[in-house]
Amino acid sequence: MQKRILIIDDEVKISRLLELELTHEGYEVELADNGREGLEKAQHQSWDLIILDIMLPELNGVEVLRRLRKVDLVTPVILVTARNTTPDKVAGLDQGANDYITKPFEIEELLARIRANIRHRVDETLQQGQNQDVLEIGSLVLNRKSRSVKREGQDIDLTPKEYDLLLYLLENKNHVLSREQIITHVWGYDFFGDTNIVDVYIRYVRKKIEQNFKGKLIQTIRGVGYCIREEGQ
Repeated sequence: MQKRILIIDDEVKISRLLELELTHEGYEVELADNGREGLEKAQHQSWDLIILDIMLPELNGVEVLRRLRKVDLVTPVILVTARNTTPDKVAGLDQGANDYITKPFEIEELLARIRANIRHRVDETLQQGQNQDVLEIGSLVLNRKSRSVKREGQDIDLTPKEYDLLLYLLENKNHVLSREQIITHVWGYDFFGDTNIVDVYIRYVRKKIEQNFKGKLIQTIRGVGYCIREEGQ
């Protein structure tokens, strides 16, 4: 499956060049030429990596990153900075950037940084998967090996798609997930149906894991998507 990269940069020539180079390397690439558009795409789609320029119109790159990290702590972000902008680099790293590169840069160096950051993300995901056969939140317990779900010790019967949805929510516990992210990971990149299917299945899962039990777990984040967390958090 192609890795997806979002480039947020208002310098059209640089963006187009990067798009050509990355597409040639086998990545799926999308562009945004201002901070507000970039943040919208970053929050509402699923990416394997984001290349983020600091100097952007509407919202600067550090502010884009700050807002993104409120709902997404895991997508690797490479900051693109001008030379002699150490305070910007520090601010970006403090807000959760994974790496940075300064203009002008060699495309080979950027490609190497992209590969390293994506590889690190994949390694982390695999390690988490190996170490977490049992996922829990409150009195809800999901066992990957047996594909069983219990709450307060009672078995909960889920369909395969309901199970996949709950598993994805638990893998991203306390993180807000957009409908687009959920569709991509639960239904796949090639799904061409209505995003309302997410709302329908959320209702199904909620009914099974919350009805007749104390405390709600799946929270609706208006205008964004859903998050699984204990009530009151």
